[in-house]
Amino acid sequence: MNGVIKRLESDKGYGFIDAPPDYTSVFFHHSCVNARFEQLHEGQAVAFELDVDKGKGPRARSVTV
Repeated sequence: MNGVIKRLESDKGYGFIDAPPDYTSVFFHHSCVNARFEQLHEGQAVAFELDVDKGKGPRARSVTV
């Protein structure tokens, strides 16, 4: 899937990707980023694989710039 970083919490090591039309907010953790987390910024386009956790909602894995 493709999306845009909607919100980034750099100090906490996670963020959210806006990936319409199916998902408006997909969580991602710094451990799932295939680049340096410090180089990411809000508004940046990314590609990722979607992992749907029924308890916590959609999560991104293998996030690439």
